[in-house]
Amino acid sequence: MPEGEGLALYAAAVAGAALGLPVLEVGTYCGRSTILLADAARAAGVTALTVDHHRGSEEQQPGWEYHDPTVVDPEVGRMDTLPTFRRTLHAAGLEEHVVALVGRSPQVAAVWGGKLGFVFIDGGHTDEHATGDYEGWAPHVVEGGLLVIHDVFPDPEDGGQAPYRIHQRALASGAFTEVSVTESLRVLRRTGPGI
Repeated sequence: MPEGEGLALYAAAVAGAALGLPVLEVGTYCGRSTILLADAARAAGVTALTVDHHRGSEEQQPGWEYHDPTVVDPEVGRMDTLPTFRRTLHAAGLEEHVVALVGRSPQVAAVWGGKLGFVFIDGGHTDEHATGDYEGWAPHVVEGGLLVIHDVFPDPEDGGQAPYRIHQRALASGAFTEVSVTESLRVLRRTGPGI
């Protein structure tokens, strides 16, 4: 994530945490963005939640552009970013401010019963995964809360289209209004019911 997007993400997390509710991200990977959310949550006295199965997205699998062999568990032969994520939080001194929910986003969302002041969607980039993240977590954003979507590229030449499509769906729903754009990061505020 470029610095400008990181600063915009942090500002949105601060605003969402100020509502006195947990902040949540979908797509932890190794925890860089989690540090931003955890710091915002710590300052507001709320909890940062992060949802990931820690097996990597499609583009992180062997043979793909973003594959990192250092996060492959040699015993099972599959990606496992959870140990790296835990070390990242430890090094930042933020472990006590984060609850890691290890599992697939739609399954975790189906059992989550609480409201959220902030949701950051940065998980899988297929239509199936992005739609599942949006449909699972957007209903939990309270009135005035923020929904943040990463990797929104209006031009298909710049990147995948699934995050762009859920962004467009959120705007078309009338439930969300865009409040800022920083490169591929979109911040939306819940202004009405629905998704």
